[in-house]
Amino acid sequence: MKIKLLVLLLTAMIANFFFAEASTNGYEIKVNVKGFEEQDLILGYHFRKALHVQDTVRFDKNGNAIFRGNEPLPGGIYIFYFPNGRYYEILIDKEQHFSLESDTVDFINNAKIRGATEPELFFEMQRFLDKQGKIMEILRKEFLAAGDNQKLKDDLSEKMNVLNDEVREYRKKLETENEGKFISVVIKALNDPVIPDFDIPENTHNRDSVLYFSQKSYLKAHYFDNIDLTDTRMLRTPFFHHKIEQYFNSVLVQIPDTVAEAAIMVIEQSRPSREMFRYLVPVIYNLVNESKIMGMEAAMVAVAEKYYLSGLADWSSEEFLTDLRKRVTELKPTLLGQTAQDLKMESPHGEHFRLHEINAKITIIIFYEPDCGHCKKEIPALYKDVFLKYRDRGVQVFAVYNLVDKEQWTTFIDDNNLYEWINVYDPYQQTRFRQYYDIKSTPVIYVLDKDKKIIGKKIDSAQLPDFLEFILK
Repeated sequence: MKIKLLVLLLTAMIANFFFAEASTNGYEIKVNVKGFEEQDLILGYHFRKALHVQDTVRFDKNGNAIFRGNEPLPGGIYIFYFPNGRYYEILIDKEQHFSLESDTVDFINNAKIRGATEPELFFEMQRFLDKQGKIMEILRKEFLAAGDNQKLKDDLSEKMNVLNDEVREYRKKLETENEGKFISVVIKALNDPVIPDFDIPENTHNRDSVLYFSQKSYLKAHYFDNIDLTDTRMLRTPFFHHKIEQYFNSVLVQIPDTVAEAAIMVIEQSRPSREMFRYLVPVIYNLVNESKIMGMEAAMVAVAEKYYLSGLADWSSEEFLTDLRKRVTELKPTLLGQTAQDLKMESPHGEHFRLHEINAKITIIIFYEPDCGHCKKEIPALYKDVFLKYRDRGVQVFAVYNLVDKEQWTTFIDDNNLYEWINVYDPYQQTRFRQYYDIKSTPVIYVLDKDKKIIGKKIDSAQLPDFLEFILK
């Protein structure tokens, strides 16, 4: 009898153990909302700029839906997407077995969560911010309607400041009281770094510029102080990708070397987390690669060589790497600061001219084709509005005809009176100028300093006067 009792007790203990294990594995989120009977409910999450679907379930006839999976959900801010097109955010981290009940009229304010603390705290925060936001909107409308009543405006401004202080204090309290929890991490990540007061002496030359660059330098170094770039939960939030874009597009001074240095600094912080590293490398590569800022190819090349061409981005396809290696090879000779490849070419009269032998403060190289529609507009404008205006200030033009039909070329020179340029071509295509100057279409313009280093590239004739004024001064 005692042996049987012992066996029963052991069996019960084992069953309880496995039941406890099962209840903590995976996820089970029960949702009860009336009004969507036998319709689909989507559980999604933010990733980059898009909403992604994690799971889809169907409400039963009583308004119940259950999201269930064997593997835990990665932590993040998820979304309930309802059939009426409305969606609501919910924080999910370690607590993944809970129930939620609400209505369709006021989901956030009426939501009741059982079995999880952090999702409820997140809803409470949303309720508070929603309440404060509605009050703020009323105050703003009253401020706009106040007209010239300065006293009323001052009173309203003070009320808005008090409201903002209340929001800051609430968030700070919530962050402090829940240190170590994901909600605290989220609140902290939303806070931009506080820029210190820089003591720039009044007699400092260009004091405002010095202060501006001091603040920019601080932001560059400390922008991610409140975000752990190895915390993969950040990837599934609505703000993380925006912060990355804001950093590279707005915070950083748009100088290629500065952007390249910052790109590597940010990516290196993520290296301990393969998932975050794999996310940031292509995101930052695309940001610098798609930049319209002149010379930003240098930042793209730096990221490409550091991570892709070195083999660190080992998830990349061979096709992508082959194309990228070719593109980097094409771009490197034309990066800002590089000495332009010397070219020895022939004039219409059979004379030979070398680019590096031109004695000028600034040399403009232009590659063109007479039949190119854009060239027909750009070349005459470059001659009349740029060259004739700046030739007496040390500007010369090395005009390269891309093709080999000499009659077509000389006719174009005559038609546009381009006689004072150094007009040259390569009839036997020996200089490989297309390769050295990344000629994919025409016209292509480069600006060189007196030492023949590239200081400007792919600028059109309308932009050149302002650029030359800046350089010559």
